[in-house]
Amino acid sequence: MARLEAHLRDRRAAGHKLLVPYITGGLDGWQDAVRAAAANGADAIEIGLPFSDPVMDGPVIQVASHRALESGATPVSILDEARTLDVGIPLTVMTYYNTVFRMGHERFAERLVGAGIDGAIVPDLPLEESGEWCAAADAAGVETVMLAAPTAPDERLPRICARARGFVYSVGLLGVTGERDQLAATAAALAVRLTAVTDVPVLIGVGVSNAAQAKEACRVADGVVQGASVVRRLMDDGPDAVGDYVAEVRSAIDS
Repeated sequence: MARLEAHLRDRRAAGHKLLVPYITGGLDGWQDAVRAAAANGADAIEIGLPFSDPVMDGPVIQVASHRALESGATPVSILDEARTLDVGIPLTVMTYYNTVFRMGHERFAERLVGAGIDGAIVPDLPLEESGEWCAAADAAGVETVMLAAPTAPDERLPRICARARGFVYSVGLLGVTGERDQLAATAAALAVRLTAVTDVPVLIGVGVSNAAQAKEACRVADGVVQGASVVRRLMDDGPDAVGDYVAEVRSAIDS
């Protein structure tokens, strides 16, 4: 078992719920935001590699990606900058398959390892087409987090979980990322279905918009991934605001 999953399992075994903030790489202050999140209770951090056609991302992260790309950020530059991060917790990247394919599976996996990245989330790469990437990732020691959608039939979930490394990303609702007024009912329902068929940590992401919703999600899941609410604070108020928010969510899910 590699570092990301081992760390999350250890935290869960110690009685903690799991918190994984998402931060768009290449944004002004993104490295300091990663450090602030780690210092204030994140269990791992997801670094987004900005892409010009982000099919899973809502308005906040689309704006963040556009700003990062306009400033000249590239996957290579972000991974080079990630080398300087020494935060004591696992790091993953979230990227779209075009980035992986263009660089080449083996080369991309090796780049991640060289940058100190433990895992990868590729949301537009379905289970049935993931074999070549997963083989390269496994060989390099990169953990591929798999996503499960609310519409997935029961028979599909064990296959997703069997292939997942690090954690299972339980997609809270159909649609793109973004902040909502309340946690979708589908979020809890899918997490219950997943935890019934796997011991791999199950984290709810997409639509977990504040500390109260994170606490609600953690009643049925092992933890949460939070993106838009984190990135908005980084863009509006800077890295310190990310740290303050992560501390608020940490307190809520631990209470």
